[in-house]
Amino acid sequence: MVAKGRIVWVSGPAVKADGMSDAKMYETVSVGNSKLIGEVIRLTGDVAFIQVYESTSGLKPGEPVVGTGNPLSVLLGPGIIGQIYDGIQRPLKELSKKSGSFIGRGITTTPVDMTKKYHFVPSVKVGDEVEPGNIIGVVKETDLIDHSIMVPPNHSGGKITNIVSEGDYDLETEIATAEKDGSSSPIKMYHKWPVRQPRPYKVRYDPTVPLLTGQRVIDTFFPIAKGGTGSIPGAFGTGKTVTLHQIAKWADSQVVVYIGCGERGNEMTEVLVEFPHLKDPRTGKPLMDRTVLVANTSNMPVAAREASIYTGVTIAEYYRDMGKDVVLVADSTSRWAEALREMSGRLEEMPAEEGYPSYLASRLAEFYERAGRVRAKGSPDRDGSVTLVGAVSPSGGDFTEPVTTHTMRFIKTFWALDAKLAYSRHYPSINWMNSYSGYLADIAKWWGQNVSDEWLSLRSEAYGVLQREDTLKEIVRLLGPEALPDEEKLILEVARMIKIGILQQNSFDDVDTYCSPEKQVKLLKLLVDFYKHGQQALKEGASLADIRSMPIISSMLKARMEIKDDEIPKLDQLFQSMDEQFKSISGVKVTN
Repeated sequence: MVAKGRIVWVSGPAVKADGMSDAKMYETVSVGNSKLIGEVIRLTGDVAFIQVYESTSGLKPGEPVVGTGNPLSVLLGPGIIGQIYDGIQRPLKELSKKSGSFIGRGITTTPVDMTKKYHFVPSVKVGDEVEPGNIIGVVKETDLIDHSIMVPPNHSGGKITNIVSEGDYDLETEIATAEKDGSSSPIKMYHKWPVRQPRPYKVRYDPTVPLLTGQRVIDTFFPIAKGGTGSIPGAFGTGKTVTLHQIAKWADSQVVVYIGCGERGNEMTEVLVEFPHLKDPRTGKPLMDRTVLVANTSNMPVAAREASIYTGVTIAEYYRDMGKDVVLVADSTSRWAEALREMSGRLEEMPAEEGYPSYLASRLAEFYERAGRVRAKGSPDRDGSVTLVGAVSPSGGDFTEPVTTHTMRFIKTFWALDAKLAYSRHYPSINWMNSYSGYLADIAKWWGQNVSDEWLSLRSEAYGVLQREDTLKEIVRLLGPEALPDEEKLILEVARMIKIGILQQNSFDDVDTYCSPEKQVKLLKLLVDFYKHGQQALKEGASLADIRSMPIISSMLKARMEIKDDEIPKLDQLFQSMDEQFKSISGVKVTN
């Protein structure tokens, strides 16, 4: 039975309709004469509370509400990559053709071009048994993405009784038919999936493979694993968006899903204008050939903002199931939480801390729980991952507010942006004393096997210098640096070098914008060795002034911007120069 009711109450994006006894929770409904898209979020008797994903201006009591029988779902198939969607997977380019600069109400269009033909190459034949998740063929979606056509997770599977030959077909073509228990079911290149329901998988792995971003402060000091969760909170102007752009551009993933969730229009415009012109650094192809953008700015309907992160993560899971590594960036979850708060207020629910609904924590948990590195269902065997990175925009940079504190419960990597660092032009402005990563021990084995077995010990030594410098700051502030012995002055000097030579990184510099793992380890070892042998030189009678005046220091700090990733042997020359200069002041032999 299709639910049919009428509007009895309107409050912004929240609508109440009676006569909806046949409606189901989270069912999509058509609201009013304009047929606006809405979703049932509460049922009380025959009264349904609906959040409407479009502007409700002009909506009045008495207008019809008709159920669709289906939950809010996204269409999954070839053609998603390169698209710019709103929060409920409507393509903004198509909407602009139909309604101009401002999105009209009640406009419906398909998420992808259903008439576009793709070259389908089958990988199964008549008589083969298939089950949900099996790959039955491949199409070329973009120059960078081979799109696997899979048996949908909610399909019954069975024996293939018909499959098309290699050729060009559109999305509505029945490319295969599977028969089970006497009934046959068609398979097309696309299927639909409810956004609030996680897609199934076979096995979930421990996070042991790092997601390499080329950003030293992230990869070396506070790494994130593939299939991991991270958060990047910071006040206005601290560089969240640029840092997220760098992660999206340089992370070693095959697909990027970028959700602009409630951000300012001009900031989202920058993404929409910049991304189509960016080149994929590894292939030289346009970055959009592996990117999906979900744009839901602060002046777009608030209910669609709440849905946007579910739309994005469902698309990410779909590509994960093909065996691809996906990075999902949500900018920002604070704006998404504000949408929850507004809808909760409209529904007259009892508010919790700072007016947020009491279910804020559980909704954040539902989102971050969908990260993971998994073995996909079906055959052939393939592993994929979804890595979730959520920006948080706490008012005034207050990390004790509810969204930040609840987020910290569900993520394992925390990159805390610092306004003081940003205002002193230290970028990325990630505060090394407030940030942390829970993946260090898990990914150390990968670094040892693939890059250097010294990685973890070097990182620990360098971080130890930074921690000791932090404790010395108070003494310096009260008594001045001259109150410290030379050994502790050396700590301050080396900490300064680590900040400039490792922690700072210029995203607009052609060389420094990306740093390979091998170069990161070499730079770190260079500074750690400098510290060790500086200590030895002091014991041998050298003065701190001699160490500070060594010409090698300038070369070491410039190495990050002057030595390219394919010129790493030049770093070995710096070790040699350092060896000679330390010998000249103390006779200490420095070994590389």
